[in-house]
Amino acid sequence: MMQEYLIRKMLPEDAGNAAALEASNFSQPWKKADFEKAASDADVLYLIAERDVGQQKEIIGCCGVRNLLGEGDITNVSVHSSFRRRGIAEALLKKLLAEGEKMGITAFTLEVRSGNRAAIALYEKLGFVTEGIRPRFYSMPEEDAVIMWKRQENGV
Repeated sequence: MMQEYLIRKMLPEDAGNAAALEASNFSQPWKKADFEKAASDADVLYLIAERDVGQQKEIIGCCGVRNLLGEGDITNVSVHSSFRRRGIAEALLKKLLAEGEKMGITAFTLEVRSGNRAAIALYEKLGFVTEGIRPRFYSMPEEDAVIMWKRQENGV
C-alpha cells in the first residue's frame, strides 16, 4: 500500500492546524501559541504527518519530544480520528525516537490516560514499560496517568 502521508518537522506556521488537530482529540488541548513556541525551541522537536488534499496540505498526525538533559519527554501524540489504525502514530513515534537519539536523548518518557488501551499497546510495542501511575492526573474526565519509559536497557 502506498503511503498516503509525509512525516516532516513541524514549522511555526503549522501551529494553527496542529492546535486544531489537538482540539479534535483532547479535552484540554494545547493552543496555537503553545505549538508556535514548541516549534521554535531548539530543545524541542515536533513532527507532523500531512497529506495532500488538492492544492492544500492537511495535518493528520502530530507528536513531539522535549530534550531535558538527555531525557526525552514525549507529548501531544495525536492522530486525526479518520486516520487511526493505519500506523501513522507508530510511524511518527519511530521517527521521533530516532531523531531524539540524534539530539542526545538516551531515555524517553510519556504519560497516557490509563483507559487509552490502544495507545498503551502501541507504546509497549515500541519498547516502553510502565514505571508508575499518577492518580487522578487527568481531568475532563478524571483519570489516572500511566507513566511509561523507554530506556536504553529496554531497547532505545
